[in-house]
Amino acid sequence: MSGFELLAVVVFFLIGYWVVDFFWPKKKAAGTTVRVMRRFNASPERVFDAWLDRQNAGKWLFATPTGQMVRVEIDARVRGKFIFVDRRDGEDIEHSGEYLELDRPRRLVFRFVVEKFSKERSRVTVEFAPSDSGCELALAHENVLLEYAGRTEAGWSGILDGLAAAIS
Repeated sequence: MSGFELLAVVVFFLIGYWVVDFFWPKKKAAGTTVRVMRRFNASPERVFDAWLDRQNAGKWLFATPTGQMVRVEIDARVRGKFIFVDRRDGEDIEHSGEYLELDRPRRLVFRFVVEKFSKERSRVTVEFAPSDSGCELALAHENVLLEYAGRTEAGWSGILDGLAAAIS
């Protein structure tokens, strides 16, 4: 086999490999949906608005008891972005996303990522319904990596504890 033939075989192999890699679907890590429910002694409007209030959301949304919220940006519109940066033990953890739906006071949907832990974007849907005592909130966080499901549920529970304290 001449050098030219060998080069042709290698090039053909690389092109074939690229075509298969480009068109063959990649296997993604299996994800799950985490669900959390909570009742609040406040109207659905008040609970909904708390998610979009830049002045107060940084006190409870993605905040940790030992961290310090150092940046909060909220562009509360469909396709608007948000960024929350919580400094934990000297390290900045950025929570970012994009609003997909804003239906006050019924539904809030956003894309979400914490790149420090995963590059996978997930989807969070928060639904607000009137109840006898105020508001019932149902949160569904889709596409959570299985190894983070327990931590994600605990995280949202803590966040909703903070929300309850912020609106009381």
